[in-house]
Amino acid sequence: MAGGEGTRLRPLTSNQPKPMLPMANRPMMEHVVNLLRRHGMDEIVVTVAFMANAVRTYFGDGSELGVRMVYATEETPLGTAGSVLNARDELDERFLVISGDVLTDIDLSAVIEFHERKEALATLALSAVENPLEFGIVITREDGSVDRFLEKPTWGQVFSDTINTGIYVLEPEIFDYIPSGRPVDFSGEVFPEVLAQGRPIYGYVAEGYWEDVGTTEAYLRAHQDVLDGKVQVDLGGFEIRPGVWVGKGCTIDPAASIEGPALVADNCTIGAGVVLGEYSTLGSNVRVAEGAEVRRSVVHDNAYFGPGARVAGAVIGRSCDLRRGATCEPGSVLGEGCLIGAHAHVRGGVKVYPFKTVETGAVVNSSIVWESRGARTLFGGEGVRGIANVDISPELVVRLSMAWASTLDRGMTITASRDTSRAARVLKRAAMIGCNAAGVNVEDLEVATVPVTRHHIRAAGNQGGFTVRLAQDDPQSVIIRLFDEEGLDLGESGQRKVERLYHREDFRRVLAGQIGDIDFPARAVEQYTNDMVGAVDLSAARTANMKMVLDLSFGSASFVMPYLLAKLDADVLVVNPYAHTTGMMSVDREVHAHRVADLVRASGAQLGALVDADCERIVIVDDAGTVLSDDQALLALLRLVVQTRTDLSVALPVGVSRWAESICAEAGVPIVFTKTSAANVMEVAASREVGFAASQSGGFAWPEILPAFDAAATLVELVSMLSLTSQSLSKIVDDLPAVHIAHEAVMTPWEQKGMVMRTLVEQLDGQDLVLIDGVKVLAEDGWALVLPDPDDPVTHVWAEGPSEARARARAQQYAVRLRQLLR
Repeated sequence: MAGGEGTRLRPLTSNQPKPMLPMANRPMMEHVVNLLRRHGMDEIVVTVAFMANAVRTYFGDGSELGVRMVYATEETPLGTAGSVLNARDELDERFLVISGDVLTDIDLSAVIEFHERKEALATLALSAVENPLEFGIVITREDGSVDRFLEKPTWGQVFSDTINTGIYVLEPEIFDYIPSGRPVDFSGEVFPEVLAQGRPIYGYVAEGYWEDVGTTEAYLRAHQDVLDGKVQVDLGGFEIRPGVWVGKGCTIDPAASIEGPALVADNCTIGAGVVLGEYSTLGSNVRVAEGAEVRRSVVHDNAYFGPGARVAGAVIGRSCDLRRGATCEPGSVLGEGCLIGAHAHVRGGVKVYPFKTVETGAVVNSSIVWESRGARTLFGGEGVRGIANVDISPELVVRLSMAWASTLDRGMTITASRDTSRAARVLKRAAMIGCNAAGVNVEDLEVATVPVTRHHIRAAGNQGGFTVRLAQDDPQSVIIRLFDEEGLDLGESGQRKVERLYHREDFRRVLAGQIGDIDFPARAVEQYTNDMVGAVDLSAARTANMKMVLDLSFGSASFVMPYLLAKLDADVLVVNPYAHTTGMMSVDREVHAHRVADLVRASGAQLGALVDADCERIVIVDDAGTVLSDDQALLALLRLVVQTRTDLSVALPVGVSRWAESICAEAGVPIVFTKTSAANVMEVAASREVGFAASQSGGFAWPEILPAFDAAATLVELVSMLSLTSQSLSKIVDDLPAVHIAHEAVMTPWEQKGMVMRTLVEQLDGQDLVLIDGVKVLAEDGWALVLPDPDDPVTHVWAEGPSEARARARAQQYAVRLRQLLR
C-alpha cells in the first residue's frame, strides 16, 4: 500500500510520497520490501496514487531488491479495501497486505502460520501500544477471533491496547465483501460486514517493532529506535565503533567528534571541530563544514552545513543549504532545497516548505509555507558566487554559460581563464562546454590573472570573456565573473539579460557543425607585459636598481611577475609563489603583509607588496617597513599621481576620505566621483579622461594600461613614480594626514530598504547631501554615508571625522537613526 500522501509529515512529503521518505537513509518502503523478502515473499503488487512515478522510478520491477513488482494505480482515492480491489487481477491466491510507509520488523511468517492454523478468511496483525487513541483498536476473544472494531476511540472506549497495524493476511474470497466503484476501508466497512455474516476473522498479537511514522516527532523517534537497535533494519556501511555506522567514501577530519549512536551515509565530508551528536543521521553526500554541530537530527541527502552551523532535534530535507552560523532549533523541519542564510535562526516547531530562502540574520518564528524570497538575483557584487559543487555546480555553470553565450553573436570568440584550484578548473571546463554548445568559440588562457584576461579580450578583439576563481575570503566558495568586449565586468543590463535567459532556459542550441571551438592562444602574458612596459616610463626605474620584497599569495600572479620584473631590472625577493594545491592556499592579508614588512626591514628593501592571488589588489609596504592601510595607500598614490601627471582627472568612490579631495584640490586635479562598487569605478575609468582610479580596498586602475584594477600595473607605476620624483615612500607616508573612518552595519529586511532610504532623505532635507550612491551627508569636519548592501539585508554606515572617536560617534549616530526608522 504505497498511495499515501503523508500530509502530517509535510513539508518533508510536499514533493515526495510518504513511502519514499528516507528512514535510516533508505526509503521506508524499501525496508518493508526487504522484510517481505526475508519472510519468503517475492511477488509484490504495489498500489500507488500520490506521485506514483516517484515509487515506480526508484523500485522499477523490483529485480534489484530480489523481488518481482507490479503496480496498480488509483486514479481517484479508493480507500484501503478499494485500492486492494483495484489490484484484484494480480491477487488470485492467499496474499498479505502491508503499508509501504511504516517502520516494522514484525514476524510476518508467524502471522501467516497463525492464519493457516485458524483457517481464517482474514487475519489482522495487532500490536500493543501505549497510546491507542490515534489508531483503530481491535478487541479479540481468548482464541484470537475478533469481537469488534473501534476506530479512533476515546479513552472511555479503550478496552484494549492492541491496535490494527494495517497488516492483513487475506484469502481471495475477501473480494466478495468489497463493493466496487467507490472508496471502501477494511476496518470501517469490510471487516465489520464479514463479522456480521459469521465468517472467521482473527487478530494475532505479533511480536516485533511497529511504528506508523505519521508525524515529524514519530519520524525522529523512529530514527532513534533504529540506532538503538529496537527494530531490525539494514543500516549499511561499517560499524567503526559500537553504535557508529559510516558509509563508504566518507572523509572525516581527525578533529571531528562523532558521539554514538549515529549513522553517516556514503560520501559524506565532516570537517575539523564538527560535533555529530548522538542520534544523528546524515544522508549521502552531506557536507558539514568546520565547527558545525548536528545533534539528534535527521539530515537527508546532499545537504550542506556551513562553518559554525547549529542543528538540534531537527529534520533537514534533501539539498538544504545552511550557511555560516545558521541555527535550527528542536522540532524545526526544512523541506527540500531550502536556503538558510548566514546566522539566520529557525525557531523550534517552525516548518519551512521546499525551496524557500531565509535571509541572512533573519529570525523565523512561524512556518514559511507560501512565501518565497528565492534568489533575488543570480549576480552579486562580485559576479556569480557560491559554494563550489554546492551552489555553483557544473550543471549550473553550463546553463549560466549557455545563457550568456546566447546573448553573443554565433561564431564569435570569448576568452576564458581560471586560478590554480581544481574547483575552478572543472567549472571553467563546464563553462566552456556551455559556450561551445551555443556556438561561441573559446580562447582558453588556462591559468591566468584577471588583468591578463581583461587585456587579452581587448588585444584579441574578442566579444567578451569569463574567469572562474575561488573566493579569497572563503576558499570553499567560487566566483564566476563575466566580462564585456572592453574587458570590464558585465554591466547591470547585460546581467539582467543573462538572468532572464537563465531562468527561462531559453538557450541557443546550434547545429552540430556550428558548435564552437577551443583554442589555446600563445604569448598572452608576454603581450600584456610588453604593452604595460610600453605605456610606462621605466627609464629612471631601471637605473634606480630598486630592491623589493613581493608576496604573490600562491596565486596566478606568479605567471606574470617573472616577465614583468625582468623589465624593471630590480632586485626582488619573491615569497609564496604559485604552488600546486587542491584548492587555494589560505592567505591572511594582515599576517602576510606584516611578514613582508619584516623582510623589508631585514633586507633594507625600498618597497614591499602583497599581491592578491588574482593580481587585482595590492597591499603596499614602505621602505621603513610600515604596512599601509588601504586609505593610506590611496592617498600616497594620489600624492604621486598629482605630482607626475596633472593633465588628467582621477576617479574615486564617493566614500573616499576628504583628504583625497584636499590633495586633488591643491594640485588642481579634478575628481570624478563614482559609486562604491568596483564595477562602477572601472566603468568610469574606461569612459572618461581619467589617469588614475581607485577603490577603497586596495584596487587601483591605470587606464593608460588597463581601465581595471591591476596590482602588477600598480607596482610598475609606483616604482616609476618613486624613481621619477626621487622620493622615498616612507617620506610620502609620513606627510599624509591621519584618516579616521568608522563603519556600522544595520540589519535591514529587503522589503524595508527602500522605505528607510526614502524616509532618511526626507528627514535630511536642507542638509548638504551627495546622492551618487546612497546618501552622503557632508559636515565641516567629515561626512556620513548611508548605503544599502546589494547582496545582504544590511544597510552600511560609514563616517569620517577628525578623530577616531568622532568618526565612531558619527557612524553610531546614523546607525541609531536607521534602527529607529526600522522600529
